[in-house]
Amino acid sequence: MRTPAEPAAVPPDEGAAEPVAAEQHGPSASPAAAPGRRPPWLRVRLPQSAEFARTRGIVSRNRLHTVCESAACPNIGECWSAGTATFMILGNVCTRSCGFCNVITGKPPEYDADEPDRVADAIASMNLVHVVITSVDRDELPDGGAEIWARTIEAVRRKTPGTRIEVLIGDFKGDPESLARVLDARPDVLAHNCETVPRLQQTVRPQARYERSLQVLARAHEAGFVTKSSLMLGLGETNDEVREVMRDLRQAGVDILTLGQYLRPAGTSRSSATSPRRSSRSSPRRRAAWLSRTWRADRWSAALIMPSEPKAHSNVFSVDARTCVR
Repeated sequence: MRTPAEPAAVPPDEGAAEPVAAEQHGPSASPAAAPGRRPPWLRVRLPQSAEFARTRGIVSRNRLHTVCESAACPNIGECWSAGTATFMILGNVCTRSCGFCNVITGKPPEYDADEPDRVADAIASMNLVHVVITSVDRDELPDGGAEIWARTIEAVRRKTPGTRIEVLIGDFKGDPESLARVLDARPDVLAHNCETVPRLQQTVRPQARYERSLQVLARAHEAGFVTKSSLMLGLGETNDEVREVMRDLRQAGVDILTLGQYLRPAGTSRSSATSPRRSSRSSPRRRAAWLSRTWRADRWSAALIMPSEPKAHSNVFSVDARTCVR
């Protein structure tokens, strides 16, 4: 596990109201940084290590889906080579059509009732200390898939009782009984992502509702769970909008927030406000340095996780309110 580094001392554009990634490319911008093209430092090759092959074999033998594959994550090589994966339950077809996501949208087939046990078997084979499980949205099911969620958590508990379980759930269309069924299974961390600021919700996640997401997180917090959420930067949001979401999340009792630079997974996905670049006034490193200072005033403890050489997996800013002095 990487050691969080202190944010770089870079003068930010404090209080700026322009979009996070509004800086335009000039004539001198390199072709690799042109909109719609991936810069060279973002391109990754799948490794051929024995551990990568072992992880792929475990996933394949257990007939499981992962975000790593279905969402076209560029970090699959690093994670699978380290013997980890993010499991995606309830199938591989989602009933929602979020503009940023690479997962297939459509009418899902019948869910697999034996999937929870196979997820538990895979986690045991990988000997994971901490596992992250997520799912597609299954809005056609009366409970949104809550029963399979609960059975998966319970199966992992039986198979590997020492494994910490972090679940990244949908909103279950706001149904409190479905959420309660998941919480009754006692995951260690309950995560639900707001993804973007309120102004962009309709285009980024049209079937979701910002207020409903806050309600899911607040209910989990009130039930005594460690809660977590995430935002993508680079969709056209402003500094003030990000700060307002931060305040809303704290009011809902969210403990952990992660911020990541949005990277367009496919040509059919929503375009980012600009292409990622090594050096930019609005780069994740510079914005994170600004956010870490302003958000500490809002009683968040901030840690920037980013090496000196930017990579696809490193554009993540993690904020943990549990370590704050109240």
